[in-house]
Amino acid sequence: MQKYPMTVEGEATLRAELQRLKTIDRPRVIASIAEAREHGDLKENAEYHAAREQQGFIEGRIQDIEGKLSNSQVIDIKSIPHSGKVLFGTTVTIINCATDASVVYRIVGEDEADIKANRISISSPIARALIGKEEGDVVIVTIPSGTVEYEIEEVQHI
Repeated sequence: MQKYPMTVEGEATLRAELQRLKTIDRPRVIASIAEAREHGDLKENAEYHAAREQQGFIEGRIQDIEGKLSNSQVIDIKSIPHSGKVLFGTTVTIINCATDASVVYRIVGEDEADIKANRISISSPIARALIGKEEGDVVIVTIPSGTVEYEIEEVQHI
C-alpha cells in the first residue's frame, strides 16, 4: 500500500476537521433530517432532500479524511537534521534567474497544498525539481509554456 507524505500540521488540520464533522456537523444534519421528516410528505419536502444531500456530503468527507489519514506518512521536518538540502516539509526561497523575482515555497503533501499560502505539493513540477538540491544550486523547471531556471537561495527546516 502506498503511503502519502503529510506534515505534522497537515495531519492536525485533517484530524480537527474529522472531529468537527463527527461531533458537530453530523449530529446537526441528523437533527435537520428528523425535523424535516416531521413536516410530512417526503417526496415534496425540499428541506428533507437538502439535509439528506448534506448528510451524504459529510459522510463522504469523513470517509475521505479517514482514508487519507490511514494511508499517510507523517513527516516531522524538525526531527530531521538540517543538511541544507531541499526535503519534504522544508521552506525554500528560490530566485527566477530571468527576472530576479524571489519567491518562498513550503513543500507539503498534496492535501495541504495552497498556492495562495505559498505551500506547494510534493508532486508539483517545481517541488519535484527542487527535492534533493542544495542552496546555491540552479534547477530547471519544465512548465507548460517551456522551462524556467531558478536558483535556490535558502533552505529552511521550520
